[in-house]
Amino acid sequence: MKKLITVFAAGSAAATLGIVGSAANAATATADATAEILQQVQIAKTADLNFGTIVPDSTASGNVNVAANAAGTRTCAANLTCAGATSVSSAAFDVTGANGLNVDVTGIGSLTQLSDGANTMPISLSASSNVLAMTGSAVALYVGGDLTIGVNQPAGVYSGSFTVNVDYQ
Repeated sequence: MKKLITVFAAGSAAATLGIVGSAANAATATADATAEILQQVQIAKTADLNFGTIVPDSTASGNVNVAANAAGTRTCAANLTCAGATSVSSAAFDVTGANGLNVDVTGIGSLTQLSDGANTMPISLSASSNVLAMTGSAVALYVGGDLTIGVNQPAGVYSGSFTVNVDYQ
């Protein structure tokens, strides 16, 4: 028991004399932690892409183009007969996100053909922009396309779906 008291006495003497760690050499600093939560990017379809009514040629294929703009202007190859102009439109979307940030537009190339179930026609799509600058209100995005009508393309209603992805840069 005598040894225990001696060790205890020596330990408290060392602490009193400052031999064990000293607060005089310690330093501290503080930092703040922050997080900014952004509004999620949202997209809503307002119109579908519609090429209208087309009559194929019996000797040559031809292309029909709908511009990726608000007017959705259609251009029809000279050897094709295009009708139904009132139904022609580019696909339209409203995109919203945090004011002042840019949004990437992707996924538009996922549709490569239209089909009536038995027959197909090649299609390539294009967007009015690959990057949209958010303004705090809805920003319009248009998708147009180029459709290839084959020689004696079989009659039918051809369709397909595509997805547009939007995300902050």
